[in-house]
Amino acid sequence: MKAVIPMAGYGKRLRPHTFSRPKPLINVAGEPMLKHVLDSLDGLPIDEYIFIVGYLGEQIEEYVRTNYKVKATFVEQKEMIGQAHAIHLTREHLTGPIIVLFADTLFDADLSVIGATDADALIYVHQVPDPRRFGVVELNGDGRVTRFIEKPSTTENRNAVIGLYYIRDAARLLAAIEKQLARKVMTKDEYFIADAFQIMIEDGAVFRTQSVKTWLDCGKPETVLETNRYLLDHGHDNSSEITQKGFIIVPPVHIHASAVIVNSIIGPHTTVGAGCRIEDSIIRDSIIDAGAEVKLSLLDQSLIGRDASVGGRVRVLNVGDESSVGFG
Repeated sequence: MKAVIPMAGYGKRLRPHTFSRPKPLINVAGEPMLKHVLDSLDGLPIDEYIFIVGYLGEQIEEYVRTNYKVKATFVEQKEMIGQAHAIHLTREHLTGPIIVLFADTLFDADLSVIGATDADALIYVHQVPDPRRFGVVELNGDGRVTRFIEKPSTTENRNAVIGLYYIRDAARLLAAIEKQLARKVMTKDEYFIADAFQIMIEDGAVFRTQSVKTWLDCGKPETVLETNRYLLDHGHDNSSEITQKGFIIVPPVHIHASAVIVNSIIGPHTTVGAGCRIEDSIIRDSIIDAGAEVKLSLLDQSLIGRDASVGGRVRVLNVGDESSVGFG
C-alpha cells in the first residue's frame, strides 16, 4: 500500500507563519503537524510515502529524511490547480491500493476496516450539525455513496468528507482523473478529487463510508489552537515530567525541556517550544514556538512564531466604582 499526502498549498490562512515554513511543519502540542499526520497511519502496511510538495517543499523533505526511515518520494506541484491534478503528478509511482490523506487533517478513526472492506473505495466522514460549509456525500439505501456535494445548500446530508480516502486500485482513480482533466471538470477553477470520485462512481465503482470519532483541522489559527487543545487533553500533556521550578503550571501543557520560564503562569492548553524564554507572563491556550521570547505579557489564544519576541508592559489603573475597562 502507498500513502499519498498532498501538501503543496501556500497555507494562506495561516500567514504570517507560513511565509517562512510550510503549514505541515507548524508546531502543535509539541510536534510538527506532519508528525501527528504520519503517526495516525501507524499500523497500516504502507511501503512508500509519496509527498506532494510545493512552496518551501525542501523543508518537508529535510524533516522526513531526518526523522523517518521510510521509503519516501517527493513530487513537486508547481501549479496550484487542484487536488486531482496533484495526484495525477504522482501517477508514475502509483500502483495497487493507496491511501490519500491531506496534511492538515487529524482524526481518530478505525483504519483496520481497510483490510476487510469489499468496496472499491472508502471515504472517511464525520457527521456535522451544519454541513453547508463542507464537502459531503449522499448515500443510497444500502449505504453506497451516490454523489459528492461541495458546500450543499441544504442540511440533510451531514456526512462531511474529512480528507482521508482509501482506493483499492490506484489505476481506477488515475483513469478517472485522466477523464476529468480531458473534460476540464473543475470546481472553482480547480480539479477537485471529489469530481474524480464522481466519475469513478459513474463508471461503476462502489464507494462506501467509514465514520470517524474525532476530526481536527489545522487550516487556520483558531483550528490550530483547537487541535492543540485536543491533543494536550489526549496524551500530549507533559506537565508531570517538568522539573524546572520558579513558575506555575496549569495542565494540560507541553513544555520543551530546554525552555526557560521565570515567574510566570503557563496553561492550560499551552505549548512552549524548544529554547523559548518566558518571563513575568501569563500564557494560556496558546502556542509559543521554538526560540521565541515573551516578557511582561498576558497571552490568550495566541500563536507566536519561531524566534519571535513579544513584550508587554505592566499597567497601573485607578478605576472608580461601576466602571469597565477592557484591552483589545
